[in-house]
Amino acid sequence: MKNKAYLLVFDGLADWEPAHALCEINKSGRFDVVCAGFTRAAVATMAGLTLTPDITIDEITPAGTSIFILPGGDRWEKKSDEKLKALLRCLHEETVPIAAICGATLEIARAGLTQGIRHTSNSREYLQTTVPGYKDGAFYVETLAVTDKNIITASGLGSVDFAREVIRELNLYNEADTQIWFEMFKHGVIPAATSYPPLRAASRPA
Repeated sequence: MKNKAYLLVFDGLADWEPAHALCEINKSGRFDVVCAGFTRAAVATMAGLTLTPDITIDEITPAGTSIFILPGGDRWEKKSDEKLKALLRCLHEETVPIAAICGATLEIARAGLTQGIRHTSNSREYLQTTVPGYKDGAFYVETLAVTDKNIITASGLGSVDFAREVIRELNLYNEADTQIWFEMFKHGVIPAATSYPPLRAASRPA
């Protein structure tokens, strides 16, 4: 049985933000990509796509979870969820990677997972003004995406950078091919055919 890569789904999620990362995860063939909702009711993304959750967040446990991805969306600026924050803390305690982009970084901060961890968001001021009690500005870094202690955070403008961090965290490709992938999707740089083999999965322990 494959480990799970969970995507949190909810009404109004910014569906393009995790797309690059999810495609590379799915293409690797190493994980089952699973949609997890607050309920099992169908949701509509910001682009108008309908998604039906496979499970609810209540059914997720650290065992068998390889990553939990939180996309952005307007909901994060309006409300928080106690069950979700408890799940985030539980996963983090078990060193399960958590990846949050754009407004979802607010929930990472609300869950206390920015304490002592390098992180980013849409801006330092965005966290300070939206999350009461946020006091981790000293660990904020001005970059589009960053990983520290199994926590990936990204600006809403950094979906490709976000995907690169996920690729690295899950060891989907070796570092050279990860850079080739990034240059293609970030900068439109197509490598010469003679130096462009198919992307190779990173070596993994037996």
